[in-house]
Amino acid sequence: MKTAPNSPPHILVVDDNRDGLLVRRLLLEEMGCCVEVATNGEEGLKLFESSNFDVVVVDYRMPRMNGVEMIARVRAREANARIILLSGFVEPLGLTEENTGADVVIAKNAAEPTHLARWIKRLLNRAPTRKPPGKQKRAAAQARAAAR
Repeated sequence: MKTAPNSPPHILVVDDNRDGLLVRRLLLEEMGCCVEVATNGEEGLKLFESSNFDVVVVDYRMPRMNGVEMIARVRAREANARIILLSGFVEPLGLTEENTGADVVIAKNAAEPTHLARWIKRLLNRAPTRKPPGKQKRAAAQARAAAR
């Protein structure tokens, strides 16, 4: 999952809001990252399966497949994937790392760019040791069964 020492980090950003995608892409490219974007979970999952990403950044609310569903499917394929979940509804919905399967949950607000940049750096420097919570294991098994 870790890139070669001299290659830029490879980041996947998934959000149905094109303006949000553009802003996040520009922020991450300014940080020196190679960024690929997807406008929905299905497209993001296809990109994830076809390439190696150091970090996946995914929005919670998207049509057809929400962020938590995408996280479960990503974890089914790569349990140690580094994933950041973004949402404008973190507190109202009670979104946490434990109930979403994400490594980090970040609220969409004025501080988001700072938090996103900080957590991308932290995750890139962290050894991939995360294991999916029990709930995510069940969802991952169901995702695998549905794919057959």
